[in-house]
Amino acid sequence: MMRNKIGFAIGLAVAICLLSAARTTLFAAAANATATGDWTLSKSDEPGKVHFAVIRHEHGNHSESSSDWALDQFQGLDMSATARHEVKFAISREAGKFDCEGFLDNGEGAGLFHFYPNEQYPQQMKALGFDGIDTEKQITMAVEDVTTEFAKQMKAEHLEGLDTDKLIAFRIFGVTTQFIEDLRRSGLNVTDSDKLVAFRIHGVTPEMVQTLHNLGYKPDEDKLIAMRIHGATPEWIQQLSKAGYNHVDLDQLIAFRIHGVSPEFIDKLQGLGYSHPNADELIAFRIHGVSPEFIGQLKDLGYSHPDPDQLIAFRIHDVTPDFISKMRSRGMKDLTPDQLVSMRIHGID
Repeated sequence: MMRNKIGFAIGLAVAICLLSAARTTLFAAAANATATGDWTLSKSDEPGKVHFAVIRHEHGNHSESSSDWALDQFQGLDMSATARHEVKFAISREAGKFDCEGFLDNGEGAGLFHFYPNEQYPQQMKALGFDGIDTEKQITMAVEDVTTEFAKQMKAEHLEGLDTDKLIAFRIFGVTTQFIEDLRRSGLNVTDSDKLVAFRIHGVTPEMVQTLHNLGYKPDEDKLIAMRIHGATPEWIQQLSKAGYNHVDLDQLIAFRIHGVSPEFIDKLQGLGYSHPNADELIAFRIHGVSPEFIGQLKDLGYSHPDPDQLIAFRIHDVTPDFISKMRSRGMKDLTPDQLVSMRIHGID
């Protein structure tokens, strides 16, 4: 398998070099094309689709656009042959047409493309309020299939910050009218284009919003994004609830995830006799290193149940089991937690 992959990679590189060497002749035959470049095609995890990329190198700049495309988009492409063979195919999108030629080997390959833009497309988009479409952007909009109909749909949603680049981002990350309307039905009146893109990137879904509402939370867009970034999911919140922490403040939930307050951590504390430290105490424990292991070591030294503030003070002022043992070796036994902290504050070591 590895040898086959290496062989394909070498073949792919050689083919691109040979095709690049033929650019002058091929481009002369495509004088009407406003852009040329390379394409690559590889297998997709989605049935009935392939991963297709167009690559441009011009004036020292490199650009690449890629996505999974349905096989029926490739006019004239024969995917049935597994042996290496030359191919020619076309892809027509509203923004323009790609004429492609190159090779395939076992369903993967590369070659050159000529892009023929739809000359009416930039003006049609501008009439809808979406301008700034140069050649590179039009190629990207063709790759991502940004249609005038899609632009009209998004405009009808009355979104803030909606421009040409956002339309492209919407198509890349899957922001659709269905997604927007489902979010609004879940109780979140989202209007910010940037937030919608962030939702798709980080995995904020209508189902998540609805579940949080059912749990009594009303997070705004920024809170939802932060919750997903840090992993404060509804499922995790329900696990905390089983540990006795119901309806913890959202900022505290996010802090739990940042600092590592988990149901497992809480369970270990409860096993040591700390039945229900409050949320701020739990966060402080993790920030300052009050671990179940640390508490267990103190218990072995006879400090069976210092209160949470004392435990935090121990860690802040470096009252360690070694320090306590050292003081005992000097005859200072039965020191209270407050005395130990005071000694460290005053520089006794």
